[in-house]
Amino acid sequence: MAVLPGTGPLIGVDRLAGHLDHPALVLLDASVGADEGDGRRIPGTRRFDLDGPLSDPSSPLPHTMPGPERFTRELRALGVGTDSTVVVYDRIGIYSAARAWWMLRVMGFDRVAVLDGGLPAWAAAGLPLAPAPAGQPPAGDFTARPRPGLLVDRAEVVRALAEDGTAVLDARTRERFAGQVEEVRPGLRRGHMPGASNLPFGDLQDGGRMRPATELRALFAAVAGDRERLVLSCGSGVTACVLALGADLAGYRDLAVYDGSWSEWGLPSELPVATGPAAGGPAPA
Repeated sequence: MAVLPGTGPLIGVDRLAGHLDHPALVLLDASVGADEGDGRRIPGTRRFDLDGPLSDPSSPLPHTMPGPERFTRELRALGVGTDSTVVVYDRIGIYSAARAWWMLRVMGFDRVAVLDGGLPAWAAAGLPLAPAPAGQPPAGDFTARPRPGLLVDRAEVVRALAEDGTAVLDARTRERFAGQVEEVRPGLRRGHMPGASNLPFGDLQDGGRMRPATELRALFAAVAGDRERLVLSCGSGVTACVLALGADLAGYRDLAVYDGSWSEWGLPSELPVATGPAAGGPAPA
């Protein structure tokens, strides 16, 4: 049972502010790269480091999900326990925080929500900011219990592309999906998986916040039709999780994220690549 009343996969700044001192609350900043900014955070926040220990160091691909033993160790060090409620956010709005949310879901933990609008929404509301707390929190008793099927590999994506009842959706920009621009990571081919559809993750947001569930459902239906199983991809498995968040809010329940995403599929290989206009519909006004 969630300790923050009414908390689902998304929480607003007002609701969070009203429960900031709750002893079971664990706040995690999942910003990536330069987005870590000047270090000011919502008071009490710890760092969920997707560029460091919370990605698999043995993988040649960025942002690969670590194994359950490593994930358990890192989450315990962040103070996450069996009875915690975790709120994750980032410094863009809703970007890499969704990756942290999905990772916790993958590892069997459901009491986790993404802060709608992220740190910009918190700051715009005039709510307090503080440096990261010094020292380590008391260790939590979190234990990873992986759920099969929420993360998929390239072989499973190949199968999904051939399934009539599954839609493979790519969260990258329309220009990247169509192969009209160079990829952001050197050595990757331009384009997209043949049979995939494009739904840029930014289309799911308005002013840095997630759109209402009815609008989200319409956006997904425009590219997925009546297919209820969604396999989600992006550049490195991060913004695919924004699609997972939006799909969850829209009522989809059969979801999977391609962990390797274009960082794997786009490498020189026998995997097919298509170019051309994005298959997704126009961005909402």
